Amino acid sequence: MENKINFNAEERDYRAEILEFIRSDKSDPELKLFLEEYHDYDIASVLEDLTSEEKERLLRILGNEGMSDIVPFLEDAGDYLSELDADEAADIIEQMDADEALEVLDDLDEEIRQEVLDLIEDEIKEDIELLDSYDDDEFGSKMSTNYISVCRDASVKTAMKTLISEAPENDNIYTIFVTDSDGSFYGVIDLKELIVARSDTPLEDLIYTNFPYVYDKDSISENIEHLRGYSEALIPVVSSESGALVGVITSIDIVEMVDEELGEDYAKLAALPAEEEKDEPLFTSMRKRVPWLVILLFMGLGVSVIVGLFEGVIDELPMIVAFQSLILGMAGNVGTQSLAVTVRSLGGTEDMTWKEHFRIIGKETRVALLNGVALGLFSLVIVALFLGFSGGDGASVALATAGCVGTALCFSMTISGFTGAAIPICFSRLGIDPAVASGPLITTVNDLVAVVSYYGLAWALLLNFGM
Repeated sequence: MENKINFNAEERDYRAEILEFIRSDKSDPELKLFLEEYHDYDIASVLEDLTSEEKERLLRILGNEGMSDIVPFLEDAGDYLSELDADEAADIIEQMDADEALEVLDDLDEEIRQEVLDLIEDEIKEDIELLDSYDDDEFGSKMSTNYISVCRDASVKTAMKTLISEAPENDNIYTIFVTDSDGSFYGVIDLKELIVARSDTPLEDLIYTNFPYVYDKDSISENIEHLRGYSEALIPVVSSESGALVGVITSIDIVEMVDEELGEDYAKLAALPAEEEKDEPLFTSMRKRVPWLVILLFMGLGVSVIVGLFEGVIDELPMIVAFQSLILGMAGNVGTQSLAVTVRSLGGTEDMTWKEHFRIIGKETRVALLNGVALGLFSLVIVALFLGFSGGDGASVALATAGCVGTALCFSMTISGFTGAAIPICFSRLGIDPAVASGPLITTVNDLVAVVSYYGLAWALLLNFGM
């Protein structure tokens, strides 16, 4: 019977296969040949399960060059390199891209980091120090210096020679960057067009001069939404001072930056000043959460104070307290939904006009109003039936109480939809990250609105009319 290859990755346990082979009695050449069939990510995933002896064998088989492809995939790359001699660690880092090398170096203790840096070649160290000179929110900190560039005055033949000579040391070869004689960015050439071009074709005919680029000091958070829309494999990074080409942003970098921005926005929506790491110390996590919790605590106390102002209403109509959580919960849910949609709409669109902002607020308010009417009517019927069958103070009181609950629900949901859109838009207009208008903050504001509307209606509709 003919053997069939199983291409379903979910049914294969690559980690188990690699571990089993590493721990077998196969020779080093056999193991090296075996590992060539697996992705570096899968090999990196087994490293934490290996003994010291098995790690040494893996390093011996793959060599420093092979390990330089695996180390960037390690979650604890710093711990692994710390176990090696400084010379070996430096040799591995030298063969990595500068952006990956910097990320790994940041995982090392300061003393070991400096020792390794001192052993790295000056040219590579300069690239690493260049990236390290940028702030974390600047594109320069995320760029790679792994790219191929040619001068616009070169011929097609010269450009091909440059490509062939530099390709073995560069992964990013599908886009060739073109610079002026002074090093400033001029345009790009698609690899395919360079390959098929005749040697007598002017290089200028192959160059795209209107290619998107970013400045090295541009803010990632303010420009990433715009940048990812181009769907290019490589985006050039240009010096904001000289206009020189200093690096490239890869599509993988863009995906990672988008993921980081989403993580930060998610943290802010949860009232956290920054995204927490899973291995973060306990007290560090506490320090991140406490400031917002203190603010929300005082706002919550404000809600309690307002409830206290309606003590007379509660004394006369104790049954209405049973439905307070319903009103507050739905108001908070609507506000959080509106906030999430609005923050998403504002992402990467700092140039939106007031008209567009009012359109967003209007839409969210209308959606909340329609949902409020539907759910208000539904809750009116349910509450009326509940109070009627529970044998309370009579049908008229049950119906009036249900009407109060339904009306308050509709009103509070509408206001919550409005505030959930208006607050982040106002923050954006003031130059504040709209995600700072966090879910808990919006929820607490809406609690204040819901409490006032609910007990205010109860006072107006039930007490003043002698119900």
